[in-house]
Amino acid sequence: MNDTVAAFDDWIRTDFIELNSELERRYRQQQDRANVVGVGDEVKAQLEAVGCEHTKLLLAQGNTDEGFEQAFDLLGNVGLYLAACRRHGLSDPDNDRTSPQAEASALAMHIAASIGVVPRFATAHLCTHNRAVNGHYKRFTNLAAEQCFIDYNSKGILAFKRAAEALLKVLSLGISHPISLNLFDAAKHALEEVYHSNDTLFTQLDPDDFFYGVRPYYKPHHVGSQVYRGANAGDFAGINVIDMLLGLCKANEPAYGRMLVEKFLYMMPQEQRILRDCMRQQSLMTEFLEVAPKQHHSRWYQQHLQAFLKLCQLHGEIANQHHQQLVQRYIVQPAAQMEQQHLQQLTASGPQLAGLLQSLTDLRDRRAGYQRDDIVTSYRELSLLRRTLGED
Repeated sequence: MNDTVAAFDDWIRTDFIELNSELERRYRQQQDRANVVGVGDEVKAQLEAVGCEHTKLLLAQGNTDEGFEQAFDLLGNVGLYLAACRRHGLSDPDNDRTSPQAEASALAMHIAASIGVVPRFATAHLCTHNRAVNGHYKRFTNLAAEQCFIDYNSKGILAFKRAAEALLKVLSLGISHPISLNLFDAAKHALEEVYHSNDTLFTQLDPDDFFYGVRPYYKPHHVGSQVYRGANAGDFAGINVIDMLLGLCKANEPAYGRMLVEKFLYMMPQEQRILRDCMRQQSLMTEFLEVAPKQHHSRWYQQHLQAFLKLCQLHGEIANQHHQQLVQRYIVQPAAQMEQQHLQQLTASGPQLAGLLQSLTDLRDRRAGYQRDDIVTSYRELSLLRRTLGED
């Protein structure tokens, strides 16, 4: 890491966090906690100016070819700065035609184009690729709610990845291989860890502190003249690998396919490769359905299918948990108390809340295999497989 990059990284890890935290304290003192207009203007000016000076120097320095990891880390720092400017009203896609942070935008686009990712901070920057220094990783603020959110998101993502890795190995061995039963068990333990990690998160995370002090840093904002959606905790390949290998979601289903295409550049390049490869594979559910007519009395079939269906059940339970807790408790309910003028810019993904809720409900129902007449789910296939075990 050269001196210019190191200086910016040090600022992001220290003064940047303090400036954001001071602004959050001031916002919290207001009756309308969502308002940022006319609050802490001198602090905002300092944050924008210092960040601008760093990014000017980095833009002038150009590509120093220090490898992907260094470039991705620097992009994360630029992205955190741009996201903070958006959070504090220093940029606004509803009023701006292009980003007011011109140098930072140019730097972000330059880096992103060279490494094949989106030119803003992504989930990986705060979770799976957020290098700690002396025990402290990068954050926007020093608020407890943000640390809680990042910690348990990271744990959940890593557990999802372990489950996906186990299922990918089953794909190579075949569903009847004796070792596949061990792999199904490993995936089960990983998904149970996701569920328990989420449960702890939803117990410890204060809904108002999340809604007003964490969520706004994930809003859409300009990079150059284009608006990019906020980072999403699902921006990694593992959860979709599980969706598709279990056969609960299908890449050729239009709405789900659009979601996959939209999220590609928000993932690390190696994650993009995993997801592309998985989109071409036959699901494990299809394998079970193909062998069921002749093998359903076999001991291996009964054991392996029971383990497989348990994974489908767990994945659906996690989808329900996410929908009922994070979506309803941490977004819908606080939004109902929000001043009307702030609702237009509520969501991180861009669509208005009603549209977002419908798409999230559809995704939950696919992952849970619920019976729906208006969208494709795996309800029928799951019912057929359960009948081969005598469960229906």
